Amino acid sequence: MSYMKVIVGITGASGSIYAVSLFRALLRAEVEIYGVCSQTGKAVMQMECGVGQADFPFVQWSEPDDMFASIASGSDCADAMVIVPCSMNTLSCVACGISNNLLQRAAAVILKESRKLIIVPRETPLSIIQLDSMLQLAKAGATILPAAPGFYKQPQSIQDLVNFITERIMMQINLSK
Repeated sequence: MSYMKVIVGITGASGSIYAVSLFRALLRAEVEIYGVCSQTGKAVMQMECGVGQADFPFVQWSEPDDMFASIASGSDCADAMVIVPCSMNTLSCVACGISNNLLQRAAAVILKESRKLIIVPRETPLSIIQLDSMLQLAKAGATILPAAPGFYKQPQSIQDLVNFITERIMMQINLSK
């Protein structure tokens, strides 16, 4: 196992397929993976992908209300965190410094410890309020990586499009091929 520790936060936004793909890529990269999934995120992942947390036994899962989990503390900070998919509610809370649950608290810890926070919003169109929240997060050091795949590689499947975003995320946390 690598010594790198990555937190994956999953919200109730559509796009759980990106989280599933990221888990597989992180497993191949042999990093220590911590996961936190909102209650709605659990339901959406089951609905969209037919999988749940039990399908990823290599992930160290914490419940969203467990504010005593190790990832809630700066003294046990991960190297990076990816919120994928990221709902606009979670994005706005993190941008405003609100920590109502473990996912939001872990993101706040990552920012305060100057670690890599990658936000993968899956929403369109965007309001000025959402754009302002993204700007606040970018100013705080987060990377905003919209789930907007490129077509120049001539994708042949939905999985090719998903892999494009997964590869971009892996590049941002210095785990690219």
